[in-house]
Parts: sequence; structure tokens; C-alpha cells
Amino acid sequence: MARTAGSHAETTGPRVREAAQRLIARHGYAAVSMRQIAAEVGVQAGALYLYTPDKQTLLYDLMRLHMEELLATVEALPPLDDPRAALDRFARFHIGHHLDRPEAVFIAYMELRNLTPENFAAIEALRRRYEEGLAAILRDGVARGAFALPDLRLATRAIIAMLTGVTHWFRDMGPMGRDEVAACYAEMVLKTVAAP
Repeated sequence: MARTAGSHAETTGPRVREAAQRLIARHGYAAVSMRQIAAEVGVQAGALYLYTPDKQTLLYDLMRLHMEELLATVEALPPLDDPRAALDRFARFHIGHHLDRPEAVFIAYMELRNLTPENFAAIEALRRRYEEGLAAILRDGVARGAFALPDLRLATRAIIAMLTGVTHWFRDMGPMGRDEVAACYAEMVLKTVAAP
């Protein structure tokens, strides 16, 4: 199949993913067709298959790339010996990273149901790896007497849900800036798990 004049593999591939992410975040996976994605990119519908075998793979790749970037960034942070400082940094990092990627975050959470079982398992493994980073901080805090938790797994999921929820309502033009919101949430998280 001939490539559309002016398209280049190194630029069109990322443009396909960007267009798919934008459209899926706006309309939902089920409502977006490959033809719509092609029109958004400015290529013929058949040309999309030079960059992805199908829409399912495209969705999976969007989620996988989001999770891999998230993990690479958080795992590159230097270790902190104080569990309170580590939890504070995790909360601020999570909010900041996710606010910069609202479409990717929306897709990563809302479109899981549209993955095939194999793709779902792969994304869930990446999500568990991220959760384990937070769980390790909480576990360390409990062991040192800094944190008190009724259930480690539940606390891990509750904190991630709380921090991710910021992406649903935060707007840069609102009364509080990103750093201020992140600081407030970090304080709330620390108070939630603090040992009496």
C-alpha cells in the first residue's frame, strides 16, 4: 500500500497515537473508528495499518506507553530513607505526572474494559508494579512505626484513587495552582496513614 504523500514513518506513527489518544479520550474507544483516526492524522484509512495492526493494539499501546513512562519516571527517583518524605514525594509526583497527561490517564483508567484478556493482564501487571512502589513505602512506614494501616493493599489502592481523582476536576485556571493542590493532597495522605 502506498504511503500518503508527505507522510513519514517517524512522524506519522506518533501522530497516529496522538490522534487516537485525543479522540478516544473525547469520545470513548467504542465510538472511535480507524477511519476517524486516519482523518484526524490526514492519511487514508488503509495507511493506518502501516503503523498498527488494529484498533485494539492501538489502545493497548497507548496504555502500555503511558504505564511504562510512569514507571520509568518514578523508578528513576532516588530512594529516600524517611517513609514520610517518600510518601510526600510519591503523592506530589503522582499528581504532577498525571495532571500533565489527562487524556492518557483517562484512557488508562476508563478504557480497561475494552482490552482483550491478554492485553488487560499485561496492563494490570504494569499497574501492580506501580502500586507495589507505593505499597513498599507504606510497608516501610508501618515497620518503622510511622504509619498505621488497617489493610496495606486497601490503603495503597485508596491513595492512588484519591491522587488520580485530581485529574477529573483540576483546571489550571482554578483558585489553586498545581503545586498547592499537590501539597494539600500530600498532607492529607500523610494524615490518613499517620500512626497515632
